[in-house]
Amino acid sequence: MSKTDRLFIKLKEMVGEANVIGDPDGLKVFAIDGKKPKVVVTPGTIDEVSRVVAYASQEHRAIVPRGNGTKMEMGGIPKKIDIVLSTSRLNRITDRDCENLTLSAESGLTLDEVQQGLAKVGKGYFLPLDPPFTDKATLGGIVATNSSGPKRLLYGTARDMMIGAKAVFPNGDIVVSGGKTVKNVSGYDMCKLLIGSYGTLGILCEMTFKLLPLPEKEATLLLSFAALENADDFVRELRGGQLIPSSLEILNAKAVQKMKYRASTPPNANYLVAIGVEGVTESINRQISEMSEIGKKHGVLEAVTLDSDKHLAIWVAIRDFSYGLIQEYPNAISLKSNFLISKSGEMLGEYEKIAQGLGIDCAFISHSGNGIMYSYLLAGKNARSKVDSYVELIEKLTAEAVKYGGGLVVESSPLSIKKKVDVWGKSRSDYVVARRLKEQIDPAGILNIGRFVGGI
Repeated sequence: MSKTDRLFIKLKEMVGEANVIGDPDGLKVFAIDGKKPKVVVTPGTIDEVSRVVAYASQEHRAIVPRGNGTKMEMGGIPKKIDIVLSTSRLNRITDRDCENLTLSAESGLTLDEVQQGLAKVGKGYFLPLDPPFTDKATLGGIVATNSSGPKRLLYGTARDMMIGAKAVFPNGDIVVSGGKTVKNVSGYDMCKLLIGSYGTLGILCEMTFKLLPLPEKEATLLLSFAALENADDFVRELRGGQLIPSSLEILNAKAVQKMKYRASTPPNANYLVAIGVEGVTESINRQISEMSEIGKKHGVLEAVTLDSDKHLAIWVAIRDFSYGLIQEYPNAISLKSNFLISKSGEMLGEYEKIAQGLGIDCAFISHSGNGIMYSYLLAGKNARSKVDSYVELIEKLTAEAVKYGGGLVVESSPLSIKKKVDVWGKSRSDYVVARRLKEQIDPAGILNIGRFVGGI
């Protein structure tokens, strides 16, 4: 009997035959960068996760954790995949205490499932996170990648919302950190360490979050500008004022053109500023009125206000922008840069110049209140013939981000690009700390090997 057959039999004993996939055709959809796992296992309880991980550790089997797969393109090329461990059966809410604004839920639940349930309690509550693909993205995947969306301007990220976690570590131990009433910690704050660790330190199984009541109303103000300078001056004044938007984006003309949602987008806009506001109705009306007046000072071409379904549609289109590119650009490359917030206008302008200089079509969406830019390289079926040009562009954009106090990561790209660039960009001084943590917590190196910063 082969080692793979023994692995398959052992995992079936742990979680049941129906929850183990071993046939070649079934494994194809779980391949990462061309590497196919030997087996996929879907535990139904945290104890089952613990037993699977403990066995894998004893047998030196490499594990890749997985939710619904919306973030699997992120990260470096895996060095080894023996087991893909799916959390899809960990899909229960374990504690919902809306009165005290906390929620505990297992990692396999999608964010939309959580939001829909919370909205029906009393006057309604919500978990203030809006990462891409909320209909498919699981809580575990969102936290493990620290994924966020436009509303991070007002609410922050998972690091601000998560107050407790239950995870399985590489030796199979179930480790609990934080919780509903924990005020401080000693030693490593494992709850925070697991956020954004890409499954390299432990497998998130259950998390506790802070909740908020649903706002009375939400609305969007769209303003079109002919020149980036005008759009940036408007955004600068907004950032320095007393108004509090929930999201603040600048889109270049290519991004506006490629958005799935176009019905209420102002026409003839070289640059579009999208602002989300939420709260009580009177406050929203006042803020939109004041923002519109500020826009007039900076040469706005047109201002459009959206609410209800149209408001939701525009933010889904911005948040899930890459999804709308798949049909037209099957090899689209997605990049995420960070930089000094005060330099958001300069960054967008320089990025456009660099892309134009290399003759590459790019859509840019700037989270102008957060110092984050998403760049989408519109690579079509002929991407292989332009690999060197795309690599050159990524290198130049990275250098520009570093110049403005930040960096760049490649969130998704064809394998041919991953082989030629470091998807995590230029290493920083904190890489040493990450390496030491990995060595202490996962000395055998079984969790998500090769996919995190520096090949951790």
